[in-house]
Amino acid sequence: MQAPQPRCVQGSASALPLHMSLALAWVLLDPVRSLQCPPGNPLLVHQFMEIGADQRVPAQHRVPSSLDPLYGVVRRYLDVVQQNPFPTELLRVALNEPSSVRSSQVVRYQAGYIICAMIAVLFFVAVPATGLCFCCCRRRRRCGGRIKADRRSLTCQRNLLTFCLSLTTAILLAGVICAFIANQRVKEQMEPGAQAVPATLHTLRKNIGSIPQGVQSVVEQFAVPRKQIIGDLNNVSRGIGLTIHSLLKEQVYSVLEAIQGRAQDLQNSLNHLQILNKTVRTLTHFQDELSLALRDRKESAVSLLDSPRCTSCARALGKAQSLELGADYSRVPSVEQVLKTLSGLPKANFPDLIDQGNSTFNSMPDLAVAKMAQVVQDLKDEVNKISEKVQSIADSFPVSDYTQPLNDALMQAENKSRPYLQEVKHYEKYRWIVGIVLCSVVLLVVACNLLGLSLGACGLAMREDPSDYESRGEAGAKFLLVGVGFSFLFSWLLILLVFATFLVGGNVQTLVCKNWANQEIYKFIDTPGNLPPSMNLTQLLSLKRNLNLTSAYQECKKGAGLWDVLQLRDAYSLEDHLHLSQYTRDFQKRLDNFNLHFEEIHFLDGAGRRDLETFRQSGIDQLDYPTFQAEMQNPVVRTSLEDLARDLEGLRKIQNNITIAGRLANESQALWKIQNATVLIQEALVVKLNESVQFLSAMAPHLQPLLKRTMAEIALVETMLPVQAQRLLRHEIGCFTKKELGYFSQYLNWVRRTLTEDVASCQPLATALDNGRVILCDRIAEPWNAFWFSLGCCTFFLIPSIIFAIKLTKHFRPIRNRLISTASEETYPFHIPRVTALKL
Repeated sequence: MQAPQPRCVQGSASALPLHMSLALAWVLLDPVRSLQCPPGNPLLVHQFMEIGADQRVPAQHRVPSSLDPLYGVVRRYLDVVQQNPFPTELLRVALNEPSSVRSSQVVRYQAGYIICAMIAVLFFVAVPATGLCFCCCRRRRRCGGRIKADRRSLTCQRNLLTFCLSLTTAILLAGVICAFIANQRVKEQMEPGAQAVPATLHTLRKNIGSIPQGVQSVVEQFAVPRKQIIGDLNNVSRGIGLTIHSLLKEQVYSVLEAIQGRAQDLQNSLNHLQILNKTVRTLTHFQDELSLALRDRKESAVSLLDSPRCTSCARALGKAQSLELGADYSRVPSVEQVLKTLSGLPKANFPDLIDQGNSTFNSMPDLAVAKMAQVVQDLKDEVNKISEKVQSIADSFPVSDYTQPLNDALMQAENKSRPYLQEVKHYEKYRWIVGIVLCSVVLLVVACNLLGLSLGACGLAMREDPSDYESRGEAGAKFLLVGVGFSFLFSWLLILLVFATFLVGGNVQTLVCKNWANQEIYKFIDTPGNLPPSMNLTQLLSLKRNLNLTSAYQECKKGAGLWDVLQLRDAYSLEDHLHLSQYTRDFQKRLDNFNLHFEEIHFLDGAGRRDLETFRQSGIDQLDYPTFQAEMQNPVVRTSLEDLARDLEGLRKIQNNITIAGRLANESQALWKIQNATVLIQEALVVKLNESVQFLSAMAPHLQPLLKRTMAEIALVETMLPVQAQRLLRHEIGCFTKKELGYFSQYLNWVRRTLTEDVASCQPLATALDNGRVILCDRIAEPWNAFWFSLGCCTFFLIPSIIFAIKLTKHFRPIRNRLISTASEETYPFHIPRVTALKL
């Protein structure tokens, strides 16, 4: 069994003194240097109840549409029709002195629309009158009859007319499709748009009326961080103690392990010294007895083997002459003085010292709990006081006292808008029906044109002679004339609908939507004198004196609160009520002033220190271990007794002399007896001695540095441990303070965001204005204008459709006289009959 290897430390502290090296290593490995506060869990605090979210005004946006290119064309057309800027002067006079408005101003501003009205009147009169004339001509068979003579140019004329009518019909079809789609879009957007106006106004009133309740609900949500902070305070003391214990346990356990190692080294060294001393004494005693026995055996064996009667004994004689001791253990150094120095050690109870130091260190969390109990209770009281301070946010919030004018204005607008919007929905239903009917008329004209072109072309293809009658061609001509009749019959209704919707939609786009988008309307309202005193919106809405509608709109657009735009008796700043320091000053001060003194930990008492110092000065490292090792290299007996005994037994068998053979057998047995009774025991003792010498010689070179380092480490840790514990305490308290202040800050930020964006925000007002523009202009006015524009294009393209259809009708009917024209327009006075096949 091998001896336990001694604990050793390689190297030395030659570059720096040992104490300085350990101190430097402690500083470099300081757990506070690289320690960071663990991130808190924001989910524990951020789960606030949504307040005011159900009263938000959802923002409406312009939805991309397949008719967007058409919308762009209509806007450019209206820009051409109405090239005048916003009529500021005209509106100012109309609003303040309606009787002073001059018709010349209105005509000058509406010049483009008046020109369009004149065109519409001309169309309204001319087209039906032309239709009436056409009916009279048809009655007298002078219009839409037949071609009198066939000419070579008729084919080109027919193809050109067919192409023109087909192109016109395609334009009519495209226009009527766009008109159908736009008409349906207006119907789809008109009803929800009309409903959105009073609904939005009601939501705004509800939002303003619920401000006090919303602010109180916001304040009551402080219970969420308060619950979390109280929970953290219940666990903070033990948490800090466990953290300090966790961060310092490596150094403390390292010292305890070093003490345990040195105590074990002392005990092992003492045991091996005692074994070494006892073994050497035993070996010295045994070698005296062995020396006498070997001398007797040597004399007897040499005399026997040297006898002439001993056959072949020369080789064994040489071995017998070497029967003497090999190792002399009386020459090894004595360890009596070292044993005398270490006698009675260890006097200290090292296991109890280690357990006591470990127990003292492990009780640090409990110590922190006991010492921090009072400050934790004081902090809980501070949290309750903060709850009272937070209530002051609701008590001092002034907006609810100054929103009555705004609330009254919204209620008045809501009440007045409902009947008007009901009328709008009612008339929109009739407009949609008339639009569908007239679009269907245009579609019927398109169908007549398509059928007429198809049947006429088929009739021309089937007719062999231009003068032959063909029913399909005749039917095609009649369909074209039916389409012409519908065009004349409904053209005046079409132009009436187009102009009426054009006049309304065009003015909404050019007067309202265009100037609403570029905020010219806001500038007009903000200019003093443009509105009568009864319509002063700054006073009606109780806005601040330094704000007008444009600036208030822009502030609300940015997310300002109502207190930023309303005229209050005293100036109010939400930020002044949400400063973190005014709520957490005392809470933070108590944490900063808290101090906890940790008791000093003594890892060794006086007896333990004296034991290690005695061990260091015992001289165990100065023993001459090489002499031990050199002596143990020598065998107990120079000649192997086993080999010599076997040789004698072999010689016995070859001897002729019985007497010599008997004496050889006796000598062999005597050698085996010495081997078994003495030599084997001494060899076992030598092995045991070698183990102790190996252990002590391996430990000796490192004993002094190891003990010096252990003593220095003990002294350093005992000195620095309270300091490091205090620093860790401050660090953990700082982290805890940062974490708890983060909870307060998150709550106050949520209060700021909720009050500004939901509970008492004026952004819904700006959003409502934007939604009104989107609904009126983007969702209603644009398809409305696209409808009259598409239907107007169809209406005006009915004129070329009529012309081309009437002219093409003659080509689908048989020619009266089949005459062949030449380039000089000369005709032959006689008819040459065609050659026909004879039927047999």
